[in-house]
Amino acid sequence: MSNLGPLFLYWVLTLLLFLPLSSSSHSEAIEALLSRLDAGRAAPSVQESAAKAVLRRLLPTHLDSFQFEIVSKDVCRGKNCFWISNYNVSRKNGPKIMIKGTTAVEIASGLHWYIKYWCGAHVSWDKTGGIQIASIPKPGSLPLVKDEGVMIQRPVPWNYYQNVVTSSYSYVWWDWERWEKEIDWMALQGVNLPLAFNGQEAIWQKVFMDFNIRKKDLDGFFGGPAFLAWARMGNLHGWGGPLSQNWLDHQLVLQKQILSRMLELGMTPVLPSFSGNVPEALKKIFPSANITRLGEWNTIDNNPRWCCTYLLDPSDPLFIQIGKAFIKQQIKEYGDVTDIYNWPFKKFINGDFFSSFLGHLPFLNLESQDQTDDTFNENSPPTNDPAYISSLGAAIYKAMSQGDKDSVWLMQGWLFYSDAGFWKPPQIKALLHSVPFGKMVVLDLFADAKPIWRTSSQFYGTPYIWCMLHNFGGNIEMYGILDAVSSGPVDARVSKNSTMVGVGMCMEGIEQNPVVYELMSEMAFRSEKVQLVEWLKTYSSRRYGKAVHHVEAAWEILYRTIYNCTDGIADHNIDFMVKFPDWDPSLEPSSDISEEQHVIQKIFIQLGNRRILFQETTSDLPQSHLWYSTYEVVNALRLFLDAGNELSKSPTFRYDLVDLTRQVLSKLANQVYLDAVIAFRQKDVKKFHLHSQKFVQLIKDIDTLLASDDNFLLGTWLESAKKLAVNPREMEQYEWNARTQVTMWFDVTKTNQSKLHDYANKFWSGLLENYYLPRASTYFGYLSKALTENEKFKMEEWRQEWILYSNKWQAGKELYPVKAKGDTLAISKRLYEKYFN
Repeated sequence: MSNLGPLFLYWVLTLLLFLPLSSSSHSEAIEALLSRLDAGRAAPSVQESAAKAVLRRLLPTHLDSFQFEIVSKDVCRGKNCFWISNYNVSRKNGPKIMIKGTTAVEIASGLHWYIKYWCGAHVSWDKTGGIQIASIPKPGSLPLVKDEGVMIQRPVPWNYYQNVVTSSYSYVWWDWERWEKEIDWMALQGVNLPLAFNGQEAIWQKVFMDFNIRKKDLDGFFGGPAFLAWARMGNLHGWGGPLSQNWLDHQLVLQKQILSRMLELGMTPVLPSFSGNVPEALKKIFPSANITRLGEWNTIDNNPRWCCTYLLDPSDPLFIQIGKAFIKQQIKEYGDVTDIYNWPFKKFINGDFFSSFLGHLPFLNLESQDQTDDTFNENSPPTNDPAYISSLGAAIYKAMSQGDKDSVWLMQGWLFYSDAGFWKPPQIKALLHSVPFGKMVVLDLFADAKPIWRTSSQFYGTPYIWCMLHNFGGNIEMYGILDAVSSGPVDARVSKNSTMVGVGMCMEGIEQNPVVYELMSEMAFRSEKVQLVEWLKTYSSRRYGKAVHHVEAAWEILYRTIYNCTDGIADHNIDFMVKFPDWDPSLEPSSDISEEQHVIQKIFIQLGNRRILFQETTSDLPQSHLWYSTYEVVNALRLFLDAGNELSKSPTFRYDLVDLTRQVLSKLANQVYLDAVIAFRQKDVKKFHLHSQKFVQLIKDIDTLLASDDNFLLGTWLESAKKLAVNPREMEQYEWNARTQVTMWFDVTKTNQSKLHDYANKFWSGLLENYYLPRASTYFGYLSKALTENEKFKMEEWRQEWILYSNKWQAGKELYPVKAKGDTLAISKRLYEKYFN
């Protein structure tokens, strides 16, 4: 009988996983959570003052033109809403517009809605052109709304914001001044559920020291500033570190400022929880604890200085103690600011996580299996045991709930996409149903391209948030799926037995493609699909301050081309200029091309304005991601240039002109690169030199273009990093972190680039001319020598020379401009005439 106990339990739990949950249970659990969160919000007077402060920073001249008021959900028919109406119309002086809202976020969203749709204004990040408020009438002349006004309800309660890696790709060097602008932007866009991950290393320092871990033991545990996101997830340790006490203290102070402002505005911040990632020293202090060393993650040579982190088994009592202590320490530092915690099921919930623990089941034996990052896909069936997955999830939640009895687990659903081979219905159900119902909310992280809710029966009754991922690595590329953004959240919400409770933006990096984020933000307040052709007309007039036929026509083209990517490929920019292929073109077929670049090539025939799919073929040549007719997009650029004289004073127009010109030229460069490689293979010296020199010239020309706009400068990134330093050592460290993240990213050997090189590539002036250009030039130089001297391409010699250059550049201290130079319109016209006339 002793052998039947665990097996019987296994089958009972498996059967229970398939029992349906009632929709009423789902609704009641969420309503109870929302009521509890509402009860803990800042007082109405505090929120009204916070909303007024947003107005002061955005429109100081109109501070007396608006009246704000917090109202109950009863006024909004039981939901969160904003209500725009006229106020004191008969009086000459005083407020003219009343905006009511259930929180300060709703009031700010109502303000934004009003200045957009009544005044033709536009708000975007400073680095994507900033705001356009010249169209707003002067105080006393604001347009009135009709009748009783306009009430806009949220169709779903939450608008989530951020990805666990955005803190490294975008926010890492921010001070409070920049954070204040971002929180204002969040409020204006209706964000009410933002991730708040700053300062957690200072919390961990206090927690781990209570478990007798010394400060110096943490030096090799925390990553450097630009790599903290991956150290937090246990992907790496020590890389770019150690962290100074100044950094830890500064980030903790900054986090308190961030949380305070979020709370004043009525937001619900999402805090981190314990993932099981622990310092090596813990294993020595608690030798009987179930701590496993994980396999390597993207290192070149398994260097233990950076790889192979330690994971504490959630079933170990010590896991509960540390998890509880971490939550309690956050509450001690910040107060009781939230009940929602993020557990980053991103890396651990593949191979390493389960293979590390499954061997401890009494009826399973996995001792012989490797503990590496890809063992998960090779494991035998016991690895996907639903009963164990359920017990694992329960243990993780227990650590949260002992720290905060009302805690809710906000889980990234990325794993269900990234490791779909493992996560079948029984395994997904086991994890989702491992906690009390209403205590978990899932982020359908990649719903804009790969929605999981459709294939998981609405996450088997678990509440979820429909998210747009959109960006990887903070890359700069014009890209989007506007139709999916407009229709996806609506389709999910109205679908049968829907458990959708929010929308979200989960990009890895921000400050790109403002049109995509404006539309996605609006979906937090739209109950029907957006008519995009008309919406884009009003968008362009708002963004540039006036309606201009040429740019309206250009945006129609961009909508059906660049912003209509339906091929299902995640858009991680692999343009050859910024992610240079690391391969030997003399080998046929090549095994050196990365899997990311070795994809199906689609061949299109261009007939006038039509793009016809002719055939599909595989190619051993590296392939960039191209999902649209470049011919049509060149026409869109021409239309932008035609509008240039009328709009050249607009910062938003100049940003878009630079971005579109860059996009067109970078796609041309991809073809030029392939032309050079083909000429090399054909041993055509003349054509090879022609095309390789043209590629190099394109890098120079794009760098000149980018240098004409403040928002495309490497110097801004580097100077913001150095600004946070308080001594020369920190300045050197922070600059190295900043340079390394956007180039080589991780470790190298003499002849092997980092596996993550160019993951966070950027189209920034200075980076092109001083990093991407020398790489391409030396590569083509080695190819030219091989061609003219009839010898083999010396791949290893090129790699060695390039890696040495990269190492020196990463450690460099040369200054780069932080102010633009040159006339954007004139440069763009010249490049259009040079390459496309």
